[in-house]
Amino acid sequence: MTTEGSAQRTEIDAAEAVSAVENGAYLLDVREQHEWDAGHAPGAHLLPMSEIGVRVSEVPDDREILVVCHLGGRSAQVTNALRQNGYNAVNVLGGMVAWQHAEGELTSENGAEPSVG
Repeated sequence: MTTEGSAQRTEIDAAEAVSAVENGAYLLDVREQHEWDAGHAPGAHLLPMSEIGVRVSEVPDDREILVVCHLGGRSAQVTNALRQNGYNAVNVLGGMVAWQHAEGELTSENGAEPSVG
């Protein structure tokens, strides 16, 4: 977390993100439904990048938002857009692939072993 008077961070590494989420941070997953179904972090909130424009009101504006996608490209774009609109958004570097390598917990919605590809 940033301290009062310092600039807000724009990126977080996956290991830090895993720890932050375990401590209650809001994790926004901007992948598509089929990616989410295959494997996602428990407690994450799905809002595909393709729907962010019409559903942005679902994103809380009163706390830091960790934004994740597959590898970090889409989440970087969404992070920038959210920041431009006043949100305290932070990109998870390396996305769900890095999350998995950092031993972040995964679950699936399709009954198969969780996978992030």
